[in-house]
Amino acid sequence: MGAWQSYSLRLQRRRWRIRAFRKRRDLRPIANRTDQIRPSDLLLFSTQRNEGIRLPWFLKYYRDMGVNHFFFVDNDSSDGSLDYLARQADVSVWTTRQSYKRSRFGVDWMNWLLMKYGHDHWCLTVDPDELFLYPFCDTRPLRALTDWLDASSIKSFSAMLLDMYPKGPLDQHPYTAGQNPLEVTSWFDAGNYTIRKNPKLGNLWIQGGPRARMFFADQPELAPALNKVPLVRWDRRYAYVSSTHNLLPRGLNQVYDEWGGEKASGALLHTKFLATFTEKAAEEVDRRQHYGASREYIAYAEGVKENPDLWCKWSEKYINWRQLEILGIMSKGNWA
Repeated sequence: MGAWQSYSLRLQRRRWRIRAFRKRRDLRPIANRTDQIRPSDLLLFSTQRNEGIRLPWFLKYYRDMGVNHFFFVDNDSSDGSLDYLARQADVSVWTTRQSYKRSRFGVDWMNWLLMKYGHDHWCLTVDPDELFLYPFCDTRPLRALTDWLDASSIKSFSAMLLDMYPKGPLDQHPYTAGQNPLEVTSWFDAGNYTIRKNPKLGNLWIQGGPRARMFFADQPELAPALNKVPLVRWDRRYAYVSSTHNLLPRGLNQVYDEWGGEKASGALLHTKFLATFTEKAAEEVDRRQHYGASREYIAYAEGVKENPDLWCKWSEKYINWRQLEILGIMSKGNWA
């Protein structure tokens, strides 16, 4: 990378950090328990709106994994989820009625909280419908992974977003609060993915899966990106650029290839397609707060009118992380 491009990326990172500092004024603390955080704690950051039905399992899942403290930005929820989060002893939560779109779809809010509270911690940044998987997650806590990453001088860890869905129309598979969503959305596309490299930021750009074949069949290049870097040993000088798809400095995006083989990587099981999805898609179309004039949610709202079945003859039922490694969706790399 040339000197001018390197300088340009440094300026861009400075710009995102300044934006995050300014956007801190959007946030009003409801429950700030950050005085409880210890230097070694594993932290999780998330933005949510009306995800109350998901939160009980989400918190249980990540507590069991070893997360010590949760940071939430609540974007004007009306379903009681803000009060629920405020009652949790290991949660700090802020609320805002400001525009999700004008915060760069929540990235400015996350960058501010990460900058203020995440410095020198391993930080996991995920949405309430994302369940993080890593190699050996069935036998080793998250801290085992972060300890190995520290020992290997690795500062970031990637995870491909894997869209999960039920077999049959969505409304035939009801979901209740506290239930494991994988009991409902247990299928995924084992193939059907395209990968290209972003020459500017150095990350891989992955697209495909059921959203591409069902909602963007005519324009697959507009399908949502599936590449993410959700786990980072945070430094206050860092900044996410586009959701958790990429971040700066640029080297944090180089999370796949290494000399002699591939780096360890994980997966994010994306449980968006519950029975609540049709209502959620319609709400987000009305709000017009998502990327690209909400074209993604417009496609969803149009596509779910006839309550489609996302399952196809190439669908595979989820078993465990080892299955995903065999399929090439994630890798244990040289972590033995």
